[in-house]
Amino acid sequence: MRLRMPRAVLHVPEILAELESFYGRQEACFPTDPYEFLVWWHCGYPASDAACAKGWDSLRRSVGVRPQQLLAASAARLARALKPGGMVPELRAMRLLKIAARVEDEYGGDLCGALAGPVSAARRTLKKFPSIADPGADRILLFAGLAPVAAVPSNCPQVLVRIVRGRESDQYAANYREAQEVLARETPANGEARARAYLLLKQHGQELCKRTRPKCGQCPVSSACAYLSKAAG
Repeated sequence: MRLRMPRAVLHVPEILAELESFYGRQEACFPTDPYEFLVWWHCGYPASDAACAKGWDSLRRSVGVRPQQLLAASAARLARALKPGGMVPELRAMRLLKIAARVEDEYGGDLCGALAGPVSAARRTLKKFPSIADPGADRILLFAGLAPVAAVPSNCPQVLVRIVRGRESDQYAANYREAQEVLARETPANGEARARAYLLLKQHGQELCKRTRPKCGQCPVSSACAYLSKAAG
């Protein structure tokens, strides 16, 4: 009978250090202003950093991104500007018009100011906008410097759950909640530390720790990963 070596146990700060050593320091590739992020998020579909960046660059060049600029443009013109970002540009154009109108009419063009105050109230405000749920709201609040929430990348909440527990839940909300609880418990309660954690986990989820067919053989924290340990057992 062959004995398996015991799994190394790393805490979140050590996991993040290993990921940063492997991937390098990560920087946000998306706007950190709350209003601009909402616009950027609808500049690509299916939403990805690359698709949103293409639509965002096209929109800025041909129309502009300020609320007044979007509202002055026709839906057809916005759709043409958004086309480089991917599918359903007409639908995304209508959503941008709704976002711009709400920011202008309800918040006097100052969404960031409207988010000042309790985190619960800020989340409710953000969730009034199209396609924004708790993960998106947390991301916006963290990167805008409005609250040091333990935000988890919405497209890969499984990463931290796999490393520390082994198997993620079938329920997205459960994975997000568990990952958020681990981050809140093991990272300093400041925006810089939690933004760093967010970006490193996001990179790892996109590159190696994918939702399906993760590339465990290339993982820099494989020796400490409960997921790989259980798979091997």
